[in-house]
Amino acid sequence: MPAADHPHDLFARARDAFLLACRLDVETAKPGNVSVASAGHGMQAAQFIDSAEAAAPALFARGARVGTRILDAVTRTRQIAGCNTNLGIVLLVAPLAAALERTATLDAAHWQAAVEQVLSTLDVDDACAAYRAIALANPGGLGDAPEQSVHAPPTVDLRAAMSLAAERDSIARQYANGFADIFGAGLDALAGSNGTTPAALTLNVFLTFLGTWPDSHILRKHGAALAQSVTREARERHARARFAEPAAHAAQLDAWDARLKAQGVNPGTSADLTVAALFAGALLDPRRFVNTLG
Repeated sequence: MPAADHPHDLFARARDAFLLACRLDVETAKPGNVSVASAGHGMQAAQFIDSAEAAAPALFARGARVGTRILDAVTRTRQIAGCNTNLGIVLLVAPLAAALERTATLDAAHWQAAVEQVLSTLDVDDACAAYRAIALANPGGLGDAPEQSVHAPPTVDLRAAMSLAAERDSIARQYANGFADIFGAGLDALAGSNGTTPAALTLNVFLTFLGTWPDSHILRKHGAALAQSVTREARERHARARFAEPAAHAAQLDAWDARLKAQGVNPGTSADLTVAALFAGALLDPRRFVNTLG
């Protein structure tokens, strides 16, 4: 952060950036996801906004361990929403928030380096708290794992536990690779977007993630074949978007959204990654999102 930027000011700006990212997540109509324009999967957009407000104090609690941030945020969310609306977001944002306390200069390279430092200090207590949070959130299609299952107390630190799941879960992969996908593909999608509105930026990031690898949530609930087909379709639609007439493209995405929801298909992990990238982007370069501020 700049020398004149007080740590408390940074955390206040970070909290605002997080709430903005969560708001854009539901204000933007993203195929298969809950939005203001299209409820789905038994949830409404308001639950996601309320969840963000509830989770923010825990995520940005100065000095808190990552595991504590995760568990407290999920506990607060569960109390207000009554269901799992933001487990993936919380798992992603907690290390990003903790790393801000180790960041002397606020730019992408220093922030990611600080994230790596945070990840290297995670311990078994962090893993225990995160496992309790996952059990409390009770995400759909979680299943089981051959090692360090969330259905039993962990015996390794949180990063090690996440690394065991990295090949099958995109959120766990961030713990293994130092959030390379957020600071890489996510911020690159923001920087390279042709969109001029926050919604266009959001959709570009979402389709980038969804079109790059199979969505973990779809993979767990519906299997590899369907997850891969959704990824292919996202990649094709994303490629055509730059040449499409905006209204026609929006109508096509709306139709795809309805079809995915009718099948119970929710690209939730891609949305979680999108929120994390928007959070990072809004904090690093708030001018890109100035039209969202009231």
